Amino acid sequence: MVNHTYKVDVLVVGGGVGGTTAAIQAARRGVKTLLVSEFTWLGGMLTSAGVSAPDGNELAAFQTGFWGAYLQELLKRQPGGLDNSWVSFFSYEPRIGAEIFADWVGSLANLQWISGQVPLEVISQENRVTGVRFADFEVEAEIILDGTELGDLLALGDVPYRWGWELQGEWGEKSAPTDFNFLTERYPVQAPTWVVMMQDFGAAMAPEITPAPNYNPSLFSGAWDDYGAEKFLDYGRLPGNRFMINWPLHGNDYGEGVGRLIHSEAEKSAFLQESYWHSQNFAYFIQNQLGRRYGLAEDGFPGKYPAFALHPYYRESRRVIGLTTIREQDILPQEGGQVAALYPDAIAIGNYANDHHYPDIPFPLQPKSIRWGGRWTGTPFTIPYRSLVPATTDGLLVCEKNISVSHIANGATRLQPVVMGIGQAAGMAAAMCIEKNCQPRDLPVQDLQIALIQDRLCPMAIIPLFNLHPQDANWLHWQLHYLDNQPDYPPNGYCPHLSQSQYSYGQNPIIMGQNRFTGIFQRLAHQDYRLVSILENSTQNQSWQLVTWRSPINEFLENLCHGQFITVYGRPNHAGGWLLIEQVEETPQSENLS
Repeated sequence: MVNHTYKVDVLVVGGGVGGTTAAIQAARRGVKTLLVSEFTWLGGMLTSAGVSAPDGNELAAFQTGFWGAYLQELLKRQPGGLDNSWVSFFSYEPRIGAEIFADWVGSLANLQWISGQVPLEVISQENRVTGVRFADFEVEAEIILDGTELGDLLALGDVPYRWGWELQGEWGEKSAPTDFNFLTERYPVQAPTWVVMMQDFGAAMAPEITPAPNYNPSLFSGAWDDYGAEKFLDYGRLPGNRFMINWPLHGNDYGEGVGRLIHSEAEKSAFLQESYWHSQNFAYFIQNQLGRRYGLAEDGFPGKYPAFALHPYYRESRRVIGLTTIREQDILPQEGGQVAALYPDAIAIGNYANDHHYPDIPFPLQPKSIRWGGRWTGTPFTIPYRSLVPATTDGLLVCEKNISVSHIANGATRLQPVVMGIGQAAGMAAAMCIEKNCQPRDLPVQDLQIALIQDRLCPMAIIPLFNLHPQDANWLHWQLHYLDNQPDYPPNGYCPHLSQSQYSYGQNPIIMGQNRFTGIFQRLAHQDYRLVSILENSTQNQSWQLVTWRSPINEFLENLCHGQFITVYGRPNHAGGWLLIEQVEETPQSENLS
């Protein structure tokens, strides 16, 4: 029985990465906004799903908008910093991420948040969504955003969507299969993972983990054989001697009968229970193999089972059929370049590799990784606004992994920073639709792009440029320039009008607390650098991989000669064995010998 009806400008359903940032952005723009979430933590993948070692958009040029602001807040709040794991430059306690989102939401008087609710019915008039019913209340809104983890509003509102694979004949994607096969049948979408947090209890003995039903150690056999136990644990190392267990190799990815997620509530519940048990069994296997030093974390998440995330990490969702669909070729580098072609209606940036998860089944994709800053990163690409707009339904925007994207390209668009950018753009678009009294399909896209670039609190890059950091004096000019002159956008991703001397180092709040290291520079291969430290007592004769996320440093390293003496300033990451460097300079050999 409905006890109350809310009337708002913008309703956001789902408190994940995209939904939360969409609600915050809409409210900051000044419209009355309601955010309804299933869980008591906001942030989805970054918090309640436990993936607190996010991937993608790590380069300084792409740390913009809410993503950049989130990283800055994490660095302020996370004791000991973010250099803990080797899978990511940023690893932190999920609790701290949830606190950041809650604080942002709580600071806005025109944003109301209701937790513990899931949508039950979508209310429509002709081809327009007008409201959503929950267990105890109903909401009427001018614009509604689907920020659910699995695109629930699409199904409830009979909004056309895709689920699973498309064949190569659909869009000419080279990585797509030519025919449906064993893989497409067994795994219609990528496997989710129920993240479990483990802890190093040191000399104390951890409580014994009990196996869940259907324990089969052969499922996990050889999980870390190619890495070693220590490196396996360091993959998702968190502060406080804890570990994010989100391991794809004979680990806790779970996709058996994954199609049940959208068939019925009973089948979904059965899949979730099995996924949870699978992660419990993997934790039991780890303790059984590595000893009682390792056990379940005691205070990772709220609730009765604090070692387990509140819900699985979903890599794929229902995907709306939008005004345009992102395909594999739209995220791959242009011929002879290292960035993808721009969408005219670009509203967000991603730069992750195309990464698919099918347990125990290899699936090669067209390469989109590049070497940059001494390590692998992904080809930068853009997200078009039209992929957020349903093709036939008004009053609705999507803002999660449910955008209009092919199954193949979803492997790159699903990452946390990308979805955060999608959410920010969707929230801005929803608010502007209220201001202009128009439907999302009729919103002038360039107005939206300019609003995102010039946002007062969290300006967001929508043109990927390696050599312009958002704090540089030239940043706004060149973002607007390429927005107006997209045919001039350079295929190498570098603004050609700047020399290295013009780059502003500024003060990047994400890279502070630097240490000084002096030693011999070694060039092992293209974009593969080492420093053999010879001066610092604590790192005597230690070899470090040199990595950076700043373009001036990248260019400096590219031009150094093997064997030169250099001094670098940065932060060590012992799990990854690298120095993340902010400054570098040539050092006369005589200085090193004095």
